[in-house]
Amino acid sequence: MSCNTTFHWTSAAHTDVGRVRSRNEDAYLDQPQRGLWAVADGMGGHAFGDVASRTVVDTLENLPLPADMAQCIDATRERLGQVNATLRAEARVRQVPVIGSTAVVLLACGTEAACLWAGDSRIYLYRHGRLQQLTRDHSQAAALRARGEDAAAAAVGANMITRAVGASDVLELDVTTLATQDGDIFLLCSDGLSNPVPEQAIRETLACGDCTQAVQTLVGLALANGGRDNVTVIVARASDMSGDKTLMNPAL
Repeated sequence: MSCNTTFHWTSAAHTDVGRVRSRNEDAYLDQPQRGLWAVADGMGGHAFGDVASRTVVDTLENLPLPADMAQCIDATRERLGQVNATLRAEARVRQVPVIGSTAVVLLACGTEAACLWAGDSRIYLYRHGRLQQLTRDHSQAAALRARGEDAAAAAVGANMITRAVGASDVLELDVTTLATQDGDIFLLCSDGLSNPVPEQAIRETLACGDCTQAVQTLVGLALANGGRDNVTVIVARASDMSGDKTLMNPAL
């Protein structure tokens, strides 16, 4: 994933099994030199969640090198569609209902960034002191909150997701794009971070501007707050090497 860009990308990543679970079903991909990052969270409660998340990451690892963002997005869609078909077939062979995983992908190409996702793993943007969640959870709780049914949302399990790679024969991915600015910091994470760590703490941590320090602090916060799930964190920062500043996408 190597597009001509005025941005230099640095990133850091870490995954931890947490304090409760015996197996880590998260996986990640950290390729700043190619403008490609991903987090996958195997579906807990189903068989082979670690296999599913690793299949997502391994399949994305060698994406072709397209010339523009549209081709980047198309290539990612195609690869995740292949993973979906593979996991559906594997579930039939193993005679289990689902082998699935969330997937959240960040692409950087030219002056643009794109997020693709299915499930409740997230991408946040930290820009000018403000933290914004770029993805929308595909979960029962999120759907209820969107309808104003906050009490009902609190009653359902936070980990009950409505989309995942491998969950159905047709994979639905959401996509959003934005113009990158100098100093933008992106956070990709599994719900092992977003559930126990409040957004204020995430924002304050990313304010340091150091990818490695931020990753270490965020994983530490998740563990200190119980560490009941696997936790995976990627922090990526864009630096404009040309000195030109890119205007914010008005949609943001």
